[in-house]
Amino acid sequence: MEFLLGIVLIGIIIIVYGIVVYNNLVKNRQLVEEGWSGIDVQLKRRANLIPNMLETVKAYMGHEKDTLQAVTEARARVFDAEGATPAERGPLESILSGALGKLMAVAESYPDLKANTTFLELQDTLRNVEDEIQLSRRYYNGSVRNMNVVVESFPSNIVANQFKFVTAEYFELENEADRVVPQVNFE
Repeated sequence: MEFLLGIVLIGIIIIVYGIVVYNNLVKNRQLVEEGWSGIDVQLKRRANLIPNMLETVKAYMGHEKDTLQAVTEARARVFDAEGATPAERGPLESILSGALGKLMAVAESYPDLKANTTFLELQDTLRNVEDEIQLSRRYYNGSVRNMNVVVESFPSNIVANQFKFVTAEYFELENEADRVVPQVNFE
């Protein structure tokens, strides 16, 4: 009788542990999805800011068509990849960041543009959005780390495998120079 009671008790403990681990996996998956959503929102804000910035810059930089075209094409590629995974989206965002950095560097040569109030406001907004993207990446990658630890650790990996929880992808930039937030300063 005591042996049977011990087996039932062990069974109940295993079931309760399985429920706790499952709920933890669900929570971590939701945090990863929330983190990616935060990145996606900031990337969309940046992409939506670009046309306004380009229109302001075009009036001053008529002969810088290559730079303007590179930003426009990079933005279009990012928009086309809206449902892409973090691994697919990272290189595209790196290209866009590089094109924006080049645009800001070229804009240094135009004193009238640097004094334009609209451009200064757009520049400040872009700087804030870039900071938000960086914060969102950190949050997302922290959530991915937590999820992956639970999915890969024993004995929680048994529950994770049983219910088909998988590791999540980190959002990383390929080019080391792109890891730095562009410094835009027209003073």
